[in-house]
Parts: sequence; C-alpha cells; structure tokens
Amino acid sequence: MLKKFLASVGIGAAKVDTQLEKDYFVPGENVHGKVVLTGGDVEQSIDSIHIFLMTEAIREVDDKKVREKVALEKYQIPTQETIKEREIKEIPFSIQLPYHTPASFGRLPVWFETGLDIPMALDPKDRDLIQVSPHPSIKKVIEALESYLGFHVKKVEMEQSKRYGYVQEFEFTPSGEYRAYLDELEAIFFLDDNYLDVLLEVDRRARGLGGLFAEALEMDESVAKVRLSNEELNGPLDVIAQKLQQKIDQYKNN
Repeated sequence: MLKKFLASVGIGAAKVDTQLEKDYFVPGENVHGKVVLTGGDVEQSIDSIHIFLMTEAIREVDDKKVREKVALEKYQIPTQETIKEREIKEIPFSIQLPYHTPASFGRLPVWFETGLDIPMALDPKDRDLIQVSPHPSIKKVIEALESYLGFHVKKVEMEQSKRYGYVQEFEFTPSGEYRAYLDELEAIFFLDDNYLDVLLEVDRRARGLGGLFAEALEMDESVAKVRLSNEELNGPLDVIAQKLQQKIDQYKNN
C-alpha cells in the first residue's frame, strides 16, 4: 500500500524515455523513434502517451516582453498498457513535424516533451532537445535576401501573434542602398505544400514595442506580402531576389 502511495506522488513510479532515431530535422519531416517505459516499484496502468513539440516564445504582458514555454503541437500515442514492476516496454512511433516548426537559430530551444497518462498519479515526463534547420524554401529566401539584396540576419525570435498564434520572426540589417531609408527588415514565413508566403515589414518608422508580430499580422499598410510558388522556389535564386526586391522597393517613398 505504501509503494502505491509513493508511486502516485512520483516516488518509485514508472519512467518514460523517448529515444529518437536522430536529433536533427527540417520542418515537415517525419520523426521516428520509440518510447521506452520502465516499471517502478509497483504495477501501474498507462492510459496513453502524449508527445508535445515545445519551444520558447516572447509574449507581451503589461507592455513588457516575457519569455515562456509554449506547446506548438501535441501528438497522442494511443495505448492501454500495464507496466509491471521493473518491466521494460518499447513502443515505436512515427510523427510528422509541422511546417511551422521554428528553426534552431541562436539560443532558441526546440524539444519534444513526453508524458505518461497514469490514473491517480503524477505524470512522468521526459525532455529531448532537437535541432531544426530552416525548411529549404525558407533557407532559399534568406539566401536571396543576403546574397543578392545585402541584408544580414540580426536576430531570430519566436513571438506571439493574436492572429497566428506563435511565429518565428527574422530581423535583418540592411546594407548598401537600403541602409539609407530602412533601419531594419523583418520577415515571417508561412509554408504551404504548394507555396511560401513571405510577410515583410518594410517601414520601421512607426515601430512600437510589438514590432512585426503585433503590427504586421494585423496587415498594417507597411507590410508587404510576397507569395513564391514551388516552381519559383525551385528556380534560379536571382529570380526570387528580384521578386522580393520589387516588393520592398514599392515602400521606398512611404
């Protein structure tokens, strides 16, 4: 009886360990792995296994920026398991990273958090950090901005938006001709199976605390939208750069 009580508060309870085939991915990729369950001091029932895709994002609270943990996706692995004392079970799984998974720029952490649903007990958890590269389509746009238009990535952060939830915001520093009228260029990306939408904040004069994620997502007049088809994204880099440049140049005199 004492063992059951202790297990219910997490002492001597079953443990969970998610093991991935690899720890580096791109958005949209399938993730393969297994959940290893290790029984504790008593037999326990497990109703389900849930895996959360987690990161950290900035949210505005009382005109201040607060960094907090956020769940971007939840995966449910249905199971009705009874894990006996000291027993070890392995449950394979395959899940897909969503297209909106942020890239691991700078110190931005991205991880999977796995938990067990155990009736009448604390929920054991396991955390696994992963590295996420930008999707090839997004990487190509960044390359076009840097190589052809003279912008350089300054900062990348996850931000909260009322319209889209959480988005990854890229801040670029201009050089050359753009430095004369543009303090910064901010971009966010929305990836689809058939195209990539790029939202660009091209007028920084009226910038408030919120920046792009607060203003641009309300479709402020200083926001430019560029849609690139898969055909364009698979084509020459200079063509992508020219399309971005045409849109940015429309705001030179705004």
